[in-house]
Amino acid sequence: MNDTMKGLKRTHYCGEVPNDEQEVVVCGFTDRVRDMGNLIFINLRDRTGLVQLTFNDETDREIFAKAQTVRAEDVLMAKGEVKKRESVNDKLKTGQIEIHVTDLRVLSRAETTPFEVTNSDKVNEELKLKYRYLDLRNPRLQNNIITRHNIAKVARDYFYENGFIEIETPMFMKSTPEGARDYLVPSRVHPGKFYALPQSPQIYKQLLMISGFDRYIQLARCFRDEDLRADRQPEFTQIDLEMSFVDQEDIQECIEGFVSRLFKEVLGKDVTLPLPRLTFADAMNRYGSDKPDTRFGMEIQDISDWAGKTDFVVFNGAVHNGGSVRAVVAKNAASVYTRKEIDKLTEHAKGIGAKGLAYVRWVEDAPSCSFAKFMKEGELEAMLAAVGAEKGDVVIIVADKDKVTLPTLGALRLIMGKRLELIDESKYNFLWITEMPFFELDEETGKWVAMHHPFTMPMEECIEYLESDPGKVRAKAWDLVLNGVELSSGSMRITDCALQEKMFELLGMGKEEIEQKFGFLVDAYKYAAPPHGGMGIGLDRIAMIICGTQSLRDVTAFPKVQNASELMSQCPAVVDESQLEELHIRTVEE
Repeated sequence: MNDTMKGLKRTHYCGEVPNDEQEVVVCGFTDRVRDMGNLIFINLRDRTGLVQLTFNDETDREIFAKAQTVRAEDVLMAKGEVKKRESVNDKLKTGQIEIHVTDLRVLSRAETTPFEVTNSDKVNEELKLKYRYLDLRNPRLQNNIITRHNIAKVARDYFYENGFIEIETPMFMKSTPEGARDYLVPSRVHPGKFYALPQSPQIYKQLLMISGFDRYIQLARCFRDEDLRADRQPEFTQIDLEMSFVDQEDIQECIEGFVSRLFKEVLGKDVTLPLPRLTFADAMNRYGSDKPDTRFGMEIQDISDWAGKTDFVVFNGAVHNGGSVRAVVAKNAASVYTRKEIDKLTEHAKGIGAKGLAYVRWVEDAPSCSFAKFMKEGELEAMLAAVGAEKGDVVIIVADKDKVTLPTLGALRLIMGKRLELIDESKYNFLWITEMPFFELDEETGKWVAMHHPFTMPMEECIEYLESDPGKVRAKAWDLVLNGVELSSGSMRITDCALQEKMFELLGMGKEEIEQKFGFLVDAYKYAAPPHGGMGIGLDRIAMIICGTQSLRDVTAFPKVQNASELMSQCPAVVDESQLEELHIRTVEE
């Protein structure tokens, strides 16, 4: 039978036991036991750290005998005197002291665990997720979850201090198109009808501005039924906000203040303000990405003018067909990027849509070039001089439409930057991406489709092109990027009823569909709305970067895997037929 806590109260957490001699009571999980015969050391662990419990020839014999039965992950409570350690452990916060135990309680005994908790980083991922509650005892994961908590606290403190009101919006809402698939919830009392879990609180927070709350904040749970990646989960949290009587600069300035405070309080790092800004077009032209990692250079260079004058049909054909020829120069990379390695880059380029990859590898006095036979005298030298390439460098070139050349070189730039160890992992490079395109052309249908939700305000100077030339329309929308990861999207909202109806129509919605999907919102705007805009900052993603991890799983207590299932509880799962009947649902076997 296990012991009880009766008669004892915890006085200190393990990692916070003071260095001065006093009597303390600590609780936690057994991290490690070292039984040396007449001397036993037990490392006790809780969320704050470790402390060493010591049992020796001065320890009560019953207590000593009980200590001999303790195994890893047993739950203990111990009272004792704090003493200076003979062998100091500088790696521990409590490495100067130990507790000479006078009372030991074994509150719960653990079976042999499927893996060693403190070494779980080396364990198969599926096994760890099956026993997630054990993996969460790992100090690294616990610190990540606590850091995530600290981020949430800073967010609430900052936005409260700046006049924001926290308001909860519904989890059950009407299904509306927001870009991803909805998770649907059947209604028992409304047969054949469904709620949707919110992809974001977008509509409700706009209604709150119409209601006059002026500044809204919420740590909102959001749900999207889409394919998963390392930086994506089917359910996630965003720091969601909306502001009235503001413009884009006001919102960005507010977010910059939050970012500065967050990094100072959580990481002890200063963020230089204002944050740099790049238009979407400039980001694509320079980095081949709308979320560029600016911690290293290797920017894309446009060599179309030179390429269009050569006799190489791949180059001049791309230019004359309205495309471009662009290059990236990897300095001092010729020893790393052998012909075999360049072939790997070529295969990667083909895998993301490029027809191939041209290159120059400059090892000997004369550069080696994949298209040398098509060059006239002096042409290659002119290009190398123009892009700043020298002996020891590698130049990679893609020729095609911009929608191929830019993202291809953007992806290869990242691969090469990592391989060449050009990225300073200690840096935190924030960047605003502004003037986002409003529409993109669907190649299959030939129709223009919105890149943003339909409530986004176009830039005033672009409104005249809404019907005549949608490709020219830019949105009052922006993204916040950190180290190549999109943290947040924001925009100013349409408040003019006529313009909002026109936007719906341009997206192919008839009056009946508009009324059916957004009638309540359209009606609300008829009663006057202040100018407003807002953002949603990915709490999970910013925690992932601050914690230095590569996956959202490392900052989420109970994450899903790639097929949106949870291995620990084995959800989703089959439910009883009686439950389905109550919901007026019948399933069909495939």
